[in-house]
Amino acid sequence: MLVATSLMERFTPRFFNANFCEAASRDGWQAYRGEIALKEGEVADAQGRRKPPVNVLKQVILLTAGDELKLVAGSLDELQEYPLIEETFGDALKAGTTAVLFTVNIPEPFQTTVNGATLYFIPMVQGMVWTELADLVALEKSDFKGQSAADKVVTLYDAVATHDFKLPPSTLEAALATTNDARRENHGAI
Repeated sequence: MLVATSLMERFTPRFFNANFCEAASRDGWQAYRGEIALKEGEVADAQGRRKPPVNVLKQVILLTAGDELKLVAGSLDELQEYPLIEETFGDALKAGTTAVLFTVNIPEPFQTTVNGATLYFIPMVQGMVWTELADLVALEKSDFKGQSAADKVVTLYDAVATHDFKLPPSTLEAALATTNDARRENHGAI
């Protein structure tokens, strides 16, 4: 049996449309940006190739430090997909982990705790996770100047970890009762 040398390697098989996965300048820290398959597609042929994922956490920002999950941020189409987050990240979601999940079908932001991890759910029907999160914690382009892609994620994490989100507490069950029919708004070339 192979043992993963880092927590990031455990998630690598679920990476989808990866932008980068690289080491940061802090020893043992690794950052990833891209998407993560929450529910993989069916096996399509005898060679074991799979169809595209059924559910994806979009615009993911992931940061690990050795065997600790420090930050996971991304966009969910529906709060109902949250159980797939727990399945995907499992015991890595624990005290010391911060998760910021921009969610399309929730009317109000809220925070909750799962296995000691702090989770923030913020409504977002359009926008980019990186931009929205950086704005939320008051970071500007100059704060990232001259940094590698991975170190930019570390800078974002440092700001997120010390930010007071001031969101009302809620349970996932209560929040699920308030979901709406909002859909992601995509704007492209006309």
